[in-house]
Amino acid sequence: MLTCSVHPLPYLANPADYFAALRHAPGAVLLDSGRPDADRGRYDIMSAWPLHTLQRQPEEPGRAFLQRLRKQLQALGQAQLPAQYELPFAGGLIGYLSYDFGRQLEQLPAQAQDDLQLPDARLGLYPWALISDHQRATSQLVFHPTLETRERLRLIELFSALEPATAAPFSLKQPMQPDISAQQYAQALAQVQQYIQAGDCYQVNYTQRFSAHCHGDAWTAYCALRAACPTPFSGFMTLPAEGAIVSLSPERFVRVSKRQVETRPIKGTRPRGKDNAEDAANAAQLLASPKDRAENLMIVDLLRNDLGRTCRTGSVRVPELFSLESYPNVHHLVSSVTGELATDKDALDLIGDSFPGGSITGAPKIRAMQIIDELEPTRRSIYCGSLLYLDVRGEMDSSIAIRSLLIKDGRVSCWGGGGIVADSDWEAEYQESITKVKVLLDTLQTL
Repeated sequence: MLTCSVHPLPYLANPADYFAALRHAPGAVLLDSGRPDADRGRYDIMSAWPLHTLQRQPEEPGRAFLQRLRKQLQALGQAQLPAQYELPFAGGLIGYLSYDFGRQLEQLPAQAQDDLQLPDARLGLYPWALISDHQRATSQLVFHPTLETRERLRLIELFSALEPATAAPFSLKQPMQPDISAQQYAQALAQVQQYIQAGDCYQVNYTQRFSAHCHGDAWTAYCALRAACPTPFSGFMTLPAEGAIVSLSPERFVRVSKRQVETRPIKGTRPRGKDNAEDAANAAQLLASPKDRAENLMIVDLLRNDLGRTCRTGSVRVPELFSLESYPNVHHLVSSVTGELATDKDALDLIGDSFPGGSITGAPKIRAMQIIDELEPTRRSIYCGSLLYLDVRGEMDSSIAIRSLLIKDGRVSCWGGGGIVADSDWEAEYQESITKVKVLLDTLQTL
């Protein structure tokens, strides 16, 4: 098998320092572990100038699109990294799947308005990446063997002569506003609880959207947001016409490494306290909450079922249940579900069988998605979709795009939601949906 070449660069803990060189390049993309402030993530991956950009075509079934992605990886060709490197990406696909890509995998109604018009899926095929490994304090360019020598030299020169970054300003034209009133939110939750009482479902993730007109450089907005809310599954993806996906997600969707699968659902949230005592009390309350533990367990069961469709029979396990993870604005309750891919399955089969993530739909998944489409007035777009990479070795990692914003056509949109169960209190849920994104909305307001 062919081997990638690796060119060492000076280690920079903040990926923004290197990404400034790519900011305006076609297909520029950054998968960001939130360093140096966040401490859970290990790698940053960035690239630009993809060989091909793939979008799902109108009327193209979801699994046909996944097969097209598979063929692109095969066309680029298998390759390995030199033995001394433990890096996540050897050339391959980087991009996003919107929440609405799930409509192409399951039969769902189409009542919610698609007013943002974001393509369901957009991934680039990248034969190189700049990867920083924060565990080993290294940064390096990784070149797939098919990349021409001339292009390798151009990239080495580009990142060896960094210019000081000069970002253009970004600002909102007015404060971010919710699309629905508190009364409409309460009515929607009452309807969800009627469905639960009727036996239609156990839990539904209900979301509200906030938006405002904006202008300026989306990268400036991202840098301010990552400073205010560093998270291990952050990302910045350029879109046509100065648009961007800006994600500050704390949540993994699915990871595949050496055919081992892991998903880490978040279900259960409390705000950080004003002082240490209040903060510790909030964390303890979350850990002891029967309601949050029950919600989390429902989603763990759903994900065991989803992974079981693609994983080897008997390999699905729950090694971690109800762990506490704390972020600048909230505490979360997190679990882990693992498995091993069946011999005849790959990472794209896993996506096809488990997308979108169960932690942001509800249970059972398909009925919950039908109810979401009925009660949320607009489509979710990138929210609760996924930012992901998948390389030519079959290595994959993906986020659930919560705490994420879409900047498109002079408008910025942001979403906040939560899992609704039989005993949910609408005012508490309404406040939680705002708490989750307050740090993002407040940060944008100060730019």
